[in-house]
Amino acid sequence: MTLKKNKSNTSKSIAKIKQLRKQEPSYQELVKGILEGDKAFLARAITLIESSNQDHSKKANLIIENCLLNSKASVRIGITGVPGVGKSTFIEALGKMLTGLGKKVAVLAVDPTSSLTKGSILGDKTRMELLAKDPNAFIRPSPSSESLGGVARKTRESIILCEAADYNIILVETVGVGQSETVVHGMVDFFLLLKLAGAGDELQGIKRGIMEMADGVVINKADGANKAEAQKAKVEFTGALHLYPAKENNWYPKVLTCSALHNEGISAIWDMITDFTSLAKDNKTFEQNRIRQNQNWFLETVNDRLYQEFYKDTLVKKELNKLLIDIQENKISPFYAAKKLIALKKSP
Repeated sequence: MTLKKNKSNTSKSIAKIKQLRKQEPSYQELVKGILEGDKAFLARAITLIESSNQDHSKKANLIIENCLLNSKASVRIGITGVPGVGKSTFIEALGKMLTGLGKKVAVLAVDPTSSLTKGSILGDKTRMELLAKDPNAFIRPSPSSESLGGVARKTRESIILCEAADYNIILVETVGVGQSETVVHGMVDFFLLLKLAGAGDELQGIKRGIMEMADGVVINKADGANKAEAQKAKVEFTGALHLYPAKENNWYPKVLTCSALHNEGISAIWDMITDFTSLAKDNKTFEQNRIRQNQNWFLETVNDRLYQEFYKDTLVKKELNKLLIDIQENKISPFYAAKKLIALKKSP
């Protein structure tokens, strides 16, 4: 009787262990699941990337290293525009068209984080309901926690995982404010600027920085009474783009119109993107751009790590407060104070 009871308890323990293992898969299991295209495993791996837990970070790094070895060809497309321009509607229309062509599409959203709740404030899955249900699409909003640099790193690492899962089209959506446009431009192959017509957005968009970054401009919501305004905006943007030289790959950015809501003009936009990538691959600038981006991210990561480690140092923290008081009381110049603080880390 006791033997049977012990066997029963052992069986229950084994079952419990198996259940726990299922709940916390190893990095090998996660990599295997990602390579097999399992969305659940891909989502769990990205959660590890986003975690600030040190153990999770170690596991995430092992996953990334293995996925890099199994990375597949893709086209990375950055999409930006001011709030209200219809980015989500556009991405859903483009994504559905691409899955219809047999492509696998991953959407990674560079989300700001709510300063109150620390949660993602863009409900991408609810705003892209049809695409979210598509078996060949994967949507992942990425809250930035405290910094844009943080979400940029997480998004970039998520791209690697999505490519290993055989998603050959990666769409990276920005919030269209501040530095996010520049950051996303530095991780994609094609950068698309969405604009509105008839809302004062034409003049707002003709800025040197954003226009120089754009590989293509699309006037969205070109439907109904707004069609004429969209055509007018197209002429204005085309004229503005002619002021800039050709891109490194000899590409001249184009201006197109579309109505994402009515699914009009979407295929022409995809044709523009494929024309761009074909040209870039032919003249070798596609791969050169990827190499340059990797090198830049390496240097930025080094700078970020050095910055974090420096300010975490106990001696630095203690001396920093003293020096700030000394600067306030004009006892020391900011430049000499900086020299003293840096010297602390140089000391044995």
